Amino acid sequence: MKFIHTGDWHIGKIVNEFYMTLDQEYILNQLIELIAIEKPDALIIAGDLYDRSVAPVEAVELLDRTFSKILLELKTPIIAIAGNHDSPERLGFGSSILNAKGLYIEGILKEDITKVVLQDEYGPVNFYLVPYADPPVVRALYGREDIRCHDDAMKCIIENIKQKMQENERNVMVCHGFVIGCEEPEISESERPLSIGGTEYIKAEYFNAFNYTALGHLHGPQKVGGDNIRYSGSLMKYSFSEVKHKKSVTIVNIDEKGKVSVDLKELNAKRDMRKIKGSLKDLLNPEVYKGTNLEDYINVILTDEGEILDAIGQLRAVYPNIMMLTRENSIRNNEPSKTAAALGYKQKSKLELFNDFYTNITGLEFSEDKKSVMVNVLEKVEKEEWG
Repeated sequence: MKFIHTGDWHIGKIVNEFYMTLDQEYILNQLIELIAIEKPDALIIAGDLYDRSVAPVEAVELLDRTFSKILLELKTPIIAIAGNHDSPERLGFGSSILNAKGLYIEGILKEDITKVVLQDEYGPVNFYLVPYADPPVVRALYGREDIRCHDDAMKCIIENIKQKMQENERNVMVCHGFVIGCEEPEISESERPLSIGGTEYIKAEYFNAFNYTALGHLHGPQKVGGDNIRYSGSLMKYSFSEVKHKKSVTIVNIDEKGKVSVDLKELNAKRDMRKIKGSLKDLLNPEVYKGTNLEDYINVILTDEGEILDAIGQLRAVYPNIMMLTRENSIRNNEPSKTAAALGYKQKSKLELFNDFYTNITGLEFSEDKKSVMVNVLEKVEKEEWG
């Protein structure tokens, strides 16, 4: 059995006021081409098909076009669940009707977990679909007052699955959550927290009963413990914390004995998301940006010290898709305050006070050149004050 594991499509997402729908269509077309080449037995989507519960019209239309090509043209079944960004009711609407076309979408968590059975030459492969649900929902569903966190909830769900599971068959779990093993997980700024204070974490050991667990939620492709518990990661970069990610989908093969092998296939976005750093003069120099994709989404870090007139306008003439512009020497909000008042300001001269202010704000040394300029300014001001 061969299937492609994906997740966290986030169709309709807006990143720093940039609509990503056209970029998402570009990457989804690559996925369709990969399916045509690999001819998998199924496509798995482990939650967060949309970026918000009420998706914009263009996002719904893009998902419809994508599903139509995969299901109707390529005849590839789709197995999908709702993530924490999706609306369970909207995503699951009409799912029983669509099963005949090979589309299995589980939006709302059920007490009796939905099992989708696909056949290959060696027999059945069972896919257990566990859409995202908050712990109070799971507590009410199973009547278990001891369920207080996501770990409790998933443990309860898997205990119920195992009561009816055929352990001599090949079993695959599809779920959406924050699963942790012994290694530190790689997280991104674009991932919405599921809860506060660590109650979102789920132990990886619960999934040992399955031949493979297809996870969604974390945007970096990564394994949790071993290759048989994996996050496919998002199809695209959705924050500058992901600039080093190599986005991919996971091709999973399960042999007749249930042994798993995986292969990561990278996807290339229409526009990359990257950071550039330097002075305004350097960043506008054709020799500096030659050979790069100027259409990329950019976070510019300017190293200039002084004020710059319309820096964003000048830079966008070269880099039209700048998402962020920051100054390397901007105010350090996270450092302890070092105001002049705390350092005996009454005994200091105006020049000394400005020295303290300058070094505190910029983090730079108040050099002799700067001191000379400031002396001239203060002298002029004092002359004007005294007439």
